[in-house]
Parts: sequence; C-alpha cells; structure tokens
Amino acid sequence: MTGSTNTPQESAGGYPGVGRVLVVIPTYNESDNIRVIVDRVRRAAPAVDVLIADDNSPDGTGAIADELAAADPQIHVLHRPGKQGLGAAYIAGFGWARERGYDAVVEMDADGSHAPEELPRLLDAGRDADVVIGSRWVRGGKVINWPVRRLVLSRGASLYTRMAMGYPVRDATAGYRVYRMPVLDKLELDQVASQGYCFQIDLGWRAYRHGFRIVEVPITFAERERGASKMSSTIVREALVRVTVWGAQARLGSVKRALGGGQKRPG
Repeated sequence: MTGSTNTPQESAGGYPGVGRVLVVIPTYNESDNIRVIVDRVRRAAPAVDVLIADDNSPDGTGAIADELAAADPQIHVLHRPGKQGLGAAYIAGFGWARERGYDAVVEMDADGSHAPEELPRLLDAGRDADVVIGSRWVRGGKVINWPVRRLVLSRGASLYTRMAMGYPVRDATAGYRVYRMPVLDKLELDQVASQGYCFQIDLGWRAYRHGFRIVEVPITFAERERGASKMSSTIVREALVRVTVWGAQARLGSVKRALGGGQKRPG
C-alpha cells in the first residue's frame, strides 16, 4: 500500500465549525466516474480535501486519480494492493486522515449516488453532532431511479435493524456520512471486519453504543448512471446475519443489566 501523491496543505481554518475535513472516496473500476465526482466535490466544498482510496483498479482508475492529484494539492491518492472491500478501504482512509490531523472524515461513493452538492448541509449539521448520516428515509429524503426490489431491500434492512437492535436510525445502511475524528478514535476500528451494508450498520451502532450524538439529514440518492454496482447477495446475507446476532447480544445485555449482573452501557 502506497501513500498520497501530495503532502496535505493546511487550509485556512478548514470548514467553518468543523475544522479540517477529508472526503474519502473508495474506488474499484470507477474510471468513468472519478473525474466527474471529484470535480463536483471540489466545486461544492472548496475547503475540504479529497482522498481517493483505490483498490488497484484494473480499469486505470488509480492512474486517473494520480493525474487529478498532480493538478490539485487538495486531492490525494491512497493506492491499495487489491480489492479488499469497502469497509477496509474506509478504515484505511480513516487512518490516513488521523495521521495527518484531520478533524472530520466524510464517506462518499464514487458513482455519483451521493451528490457532492449536498455535502455542505451534512457538514453544517456536523457542527453540533458527532455523526451525520445522509438519509434517504427521513422526511425530505428520496431515491431516484431505483427498482422496487432495491427500495424494499434498503428500507426493509433499516427497519429490521431498528427492530432487532433498538438502533434508532431510520437509514442504518446509508453510506453518505460525516464522522468527527473523536468518534473514529473511540470505535476500535481494528476490530471491524464488516463490509457493504453491514459496515455502515456496524460503525453507526458502535457510535450509538458509545453515546455519540447521531443526526440524520435528508438527501436525494440517485442510482449510478455509469459503471457496475458492487452490491451482491453475499453483502446482504452478511448484514442479515450480523444484525440478528448484534440484536440478540443487545437484548441479552439489557436483561443482564435489569437483573443487576451486566455491565453498564459504554459511553
């Protein structure tokens, strides 16, 4: 794994009320999208930096990322040795941000489904919250160009998560997020092995269990126009199994605390 093409430049105070912000964009075969999405981020939020975490894409995404970084000191590239999954890419990006003194990290997809133009609203919410989730399933949120099957799957996954785990987030699988660095420092990321849907549930659940303040901001989620989706039945099955286990553990912990034999909720 190699590091950034650039040395991060200190911005003039970063994003107001939030500090130095790094947008992490994991990529694998996103050569059709990466130029467009990075340009939109830089236009929408000029004060933030961008890290493209590329898993050695065979379509040349990494080379395009290097070109972008060479032309803009606020764009950086993390070359990873191969396809290791979304969760691993984000964890690597979080570590990169921590080592360089960033105050907050944004998760954003490379395919355009997360509109960079909505990033300032998420960052504004981050002034008073520890975690901000760009939510499709709160009032004002919506999804464009999804088949009914995907809508049912996503909404059903979040509903099941709320019911099974007692986790009061309406869009538990959302991937457009802002994490303040103190949250990431607390979440024991070296123990996170989840991917896809499950990775987002896992991190949000850990943040909730530690008592961090989570807010949801409505977004418009648009299905990708170019390239292939990375969603698979394996990712969905992993989420179902893990959520069921976590829910059972949470209920057991509640029973133990009620009987006076369990540990207190971490905070």
